[in-house]
Amino acid sequence: MGSLMRDPYTILGVTKSAGADEIKKAYRKLAKRFHPDQNKTDPKAKDKFAEANSAYEILGDEKKKGQFDRGEIDAEGKPRGFEGFGAGGPGGGARRHAGPGGAQHFEFGFGGAGGAPRGGFDPGEIFSDLFSGRGRGGQRPAPKGEDLAGTVTVSLPEAVNGTNSRVLLPSGRQLEVKIPAGMEDGKQIRLKGQGQPGPFGGDPGDALITVRIAPHPQFKVEGRDIRLDLPITLYEAVLGGKVEAPTLTGAVELNLPAGSNSGRTLRLRGKGLPATAMLSAGDLMVTVKILLPEQPDTELQALMTRWRDLKPYSPRQS
Repeated sequence: MGSLMRDPYTILGVTKSAGADEIKKAYRKLAKRFHPDQNKTDPKAKDKFAEANSAYEILGDEKKKGQFDRGEIDAEGKPRGFEGFGAGGPGGGARRHAGPGGAQHFEFGFGGAGGAPRGGFDPGEIFSDLFSGRGRGGQRPAPKGEDLAGTVTVSLPEAVNGTNSRVLLPSGRQLEVKIPAGMEDGKQIRLKGQGQPGPFGGDPGDALITVRIAPHPQFKVEGRDIRLDLPITLYEAVLGGKVEAPTLTGAVELNLPAGSNSGRTLRLRGKGLPATAMLSAGDLMVTVKILLPEQPDTELQALMTRWRDLKPYSPRQS
């Protein structure tokens, strides 16, 4: 902010007679109001937040406050009349104080390690107190850490019966995930506290694991239902009867009505994904497909020829 920085008392909205508690309370109020995490859409909030920090760096330190009140340092904490010395590093600046016998001594680089101000002021501690509810006026809970997303793929039998599987998170950490029986494709499992650590001592985020069911050679999963294409013979389609159909729990006999065309779908209730504590069992949707003999058959050809000549019909008319 340079020489344009305003008076720290004006910034914090306190008088020169304000005590340490009143100054700290005023700073907390501004820091909470203009913190960048709470004002992501306001570009001016960042500058106001930095301005409040600089003001509190002066008034929150009893020694610096006294120096400012006596006119020994300016609003930036620099000795008056010695601005030309400049900064000696991150958070640096020349500091003049009187030594024994009135001799003038200069201290360069008044910032601590990494630019942290000396004199007992620790912004990290202030922010931690501000968000965690410690100290006076701390009401807002510390922000929660970010959630992490991961994906795990299981086979259809594993989704039906339940299993344990390992998943790799974007952070590089591996977790073991318990897949409950009857898990649907695309559903998520939330693992509490397995996400990123929370800033300022807040609770960690969660891990959100999306479960995918690998393709199966016979069955296709649709929500809690399962679809199956079942080949049938020409005579089974014409005459109907009992035909064997596979399910997730073994083969069953399916009652096929006479005159069933290819594409007809029959429902086997409760033969889809099994029921869970919250969801009912799905169904098995069986779609029949008429298959002719693999090898040409002269009798079948002769029968179809007579049928064509004596009883023609047009299935494509509509």
